Amino acid sequence: MAIENKPEEEFDTVFSLNDALELSSHAERDCGKARIFKIIVIGDSNVGKTCLTYRFCGGTFLKNPEATIGVDFRERTVELDGEIIKLQIWDTAGQERFRKSMVEHYYRSVHAVIFVYDVTSLPSFESIPEWIEECGKHSVGPLVPRILVGNKCDLRGQRQVPASAAHCLADSYNFPLFETSAKDPGEKEHVDAIFLTLAYRLKSHKPLRLKQLGESGVTELRNRREEEPSSCQC
Repeated sequence: MAIENKPEEEFDTVFSLNDALELSSHAERDCGKARIFKIIVIGDSNVGKTCLTYRFCGGTFLKNPEATIGVDFRERTVELDGEIIKLQIWDTAGQERFRKSMVEHYYRSVHAVIFVYDVTSLPSFESIPEWIEECGKHSVGPLVPRILVGNKCDLRGQRQVPASAAHCLADSYNFPLFETSAKDPGEKEHVDAIFLTLAYRLKSHKPLRLKQLGESGVTELRNRREEEPSSCQC
């Protein structure tokens, strides 16, 4: 059964200066009618990244998907509160040998990140901090919205990652957590909710406000959050 966890604080609405420039130059330009946002989906191989994006963009489950080599790209246009939003979803190969050649291009001008693990694979869950660290190394702003997703929750008898551990990890990073299944047709609306949650948050950002914030203000906000004790006791 799908679960959703949202931290007490909603997504940050304050970006660094670099984030603001990216948001204004890429998402805010008028490309005909739609605003465009780039969302990347990352995680280990075989966690179901491609199936999740295919379920959201195509509405069906991709049977017998081949391993992604390089980057898989899909997009879907949605209407939110009367505004047209185009989500460009980038799905990358989990194998390091395929990532090295295109990693810089993949992370460039990202507006949101989805980290995916397989609830039946403990190693895929344990590698999530490494993926988060890789994001930071490739200039993805620390306040760019992020979501943690546990896939394949339909395989209840094979679960290796307890929901409590997933909640603890998500809380430690202040990420919303979703557990779902790209395969189960009954989970389609929940898969949609993952991407639409990001779409609504990105749509609500105010570029003028972002540009007015000085770098010192961003640093102060980050420092304050770092000093706050974690409520997670795991």
